[in-house]
Amino acid sequence: MMKLVNLFLGVAILASLLFSNSACKKKNLFGDGNLNFSTDTLIFDTVFTTIGSTTKYFKIYNPQNKALKITDVQLMGGSNSPFKLNLDGLQGTSFSDLEIEKGDSLFCFVEVKLSVNGQNLPLIVEDSVRFRTNGEDQYVKLAVWGQDMYYHYSDFSIPNGLGLNLNEGTWPNDKPHVIFNRAFVDSAKTLNIIEGTKIHLHKGAILWNYKGTLNIDGAYNNKVIIQGDRLEGSYQDVPGQYYGIYLQEARPSIINNAVIKNSIAGIHVDSRDAAFNQNTLTISNTEIFNAASYGLFLFNGPKVYGENVLVHSTGVHSLLVIQGADFTFNQCNFLGYGSGEGSTPAVGISNHYTNSQGTTMVAQIPNANFNNCVIYGSTGEHLAIDTIQTGGLTLNFHFRNSVVLKTDLSNGMFTYCSNGNPLFTNPNSNNFKFTSSASSLSNNANQTYSTAQDISGQGRNSPPDIGVYDIP
Repeated sequence: MMKLVNLFLGVAILASLLFSNSACKKKNLFGDGNLNFSTDTLIFDTVFTTIGSTTKYFKIYNPQNKALKITDVQLMGGSNSPFKLNLDGLQGTSFSDLEIEKGDSLFCFVEVKLSVNGQNLPLIVEDSVRFRTNGEDQYVKLAVWGQDMYYHYSDFSIPNGLGLNLNEGTWPNDKPHVIFNRAFVDSAKTLNIIEGTKIHLHKGAILWNYKGTLNIDGAYNNKVIIQGDRLEGSYQDVPGQYYGIYLQEARPSIINNAVIKNSIAGIHVDSRDAAFNQNTLTISNTEIFNAASYGLFLFNGPKVYGENVLVHSTGVHSLLVIQGADFTFNQCNFLGYGSGEGSTPAVGISNHYTNSQGTTMVAQIPNANFNNCVIYGSTGEHLAIDTIQTGGLTLNFHFRNSVVLKTDLSNGMFTYCSNGNPLFTNPNSNNFKFTSSASSLSNNANQTYSTAQDISGQGRNSPPDIGVYDIP
């Protein structure tokens, strides 16, 4: 009897071992890596409110040397999404336990259907597909144009730069323009944006001028408007909705009579094209406000001239200069009224920068001229200068006939400057026109650096007032 019991026990143990070994082998049939996709964003680049529906696809790849199991696929918008999925021959909004053999792929077909002439749709309708593999989530974004406008986007999944949206010539102004991710002005090309043009940038989007020429030329009574693509009333004054305008080693460019609002960094001017001695950027009659960080950011030596420029309501600085620049501003307001008011100065200037490797780069500031300007804010000082002086570097600062909120104006760089209250009409409501009682302070401009008209197109008095507005 003992032998029989031992026999059964041995068989049971053997069966258990065999089952355990089999289970391990079955489990190890699947790899522990992630998926690859033919694109990270599937874009339907036609205005389908006039067509109704269409279908595109992307591919899901298994780059591993073992099969992969996709435990869950989910259209994040669910049944309310305008997008519908067909994955491996199955239709729906969610799928589970899909297997892809090593080196193999699956097609995911996506149909989008929008109501025809859907004027109430967002400018860009979005959703995403989530893939969960080995506990890791990966997403493919879906986007379709929601209204009849001009759309500019770049498809970074296309190699060798062939998917980049390159712009030149003149944008028409009969319909608004919408930028999704990037719109590039490429090397040696010129893009003209004329008066009355309205430009909407999607979350994180950039109008990027790389070694080209960008000419934005509005009119006093017909400005170029640059803002985010969320048109709901609750988004009208929300900063940080897109990155901004980025000029990288740009050829001479202009921005005239524009309104730039609700960005991260309104205008970012990075370096200059050494082949040109002219201004990298000439900016005039332009208002920049509600930037989450900086209104105007100059980095690594660009040459900039500005007149009648009003920058206010920024999260950090209205004007920031890092690692040097060559700049002159006449009749400009750089103001520290905003979400970061009182915590940082309106104007911050430095001639050095320390990179992530700990290397500090120092540059010159041949000209830092503020003439007939207002640098002011709610509390604290609103001018900060931080420079490193080394042999051979030029650092020239001049503040002439300006209001500068700084305690000590005895330095020789300040000429006919005051730190008194400029008496704006209502800075909390972004009304930066002077009150009539401000004339004793505001009527201090130097005619040499004055402009013929103020930011609104009104002719200036004689003598003119400082800042962007003249008292009528």
